[in-house]
Amino acid sequence: MEISLLSRASAEVVDLHRFFVDWFDRRRADTTDFARFEHVMGEGFSMIPPSGQWLDRDAVLDHVRASRATFDGDFAISIEDIRPGWGTGDVIVLTYIEAQRHAGKQSRRRSSAVFTTNSSAPNGVEWQHLHETWLQMPED
Repeated sequence: MEISLLSRASAEVVDLHRFFVDWFDRRRADTTDFARFEHVMGEGFSMIPPSGQWLDRDAVLDHVRASRATFDGDFAISIEDIRPGWGTGDVIVLTYIEAQRHAGKQSRRRSSAVFTTNSSAPNGVEWQHLHETWLQMPED
């Protein structure tokens, strides 16, 4: 039985955020493969972070690459409330809440992500666009 596009995209959201936790952690960064991240970012990927900037694929890859091992075991992400939005046979929009904890401080953002199918990607989908909005800004 084929796994639904919703299930594959939902798994990708969770798995990619696990990658981020490992990549940003000093203790686990050396055993985390950046190619996994690079592979699931579609060639035309773009992102609008909560700041409102528009970032292309290269800017996002460069930022994540440069942020390797920046935390010391004090970073966690949980994904909540994944919901399907619009979709067709090969494209789906998901919304979800990303809750982060760093050094005892919390933030939350609602994200909308567009995925397309890609049979060579770990979960069978790749990211095409991501738009994030603050629900709770990082505490000072």
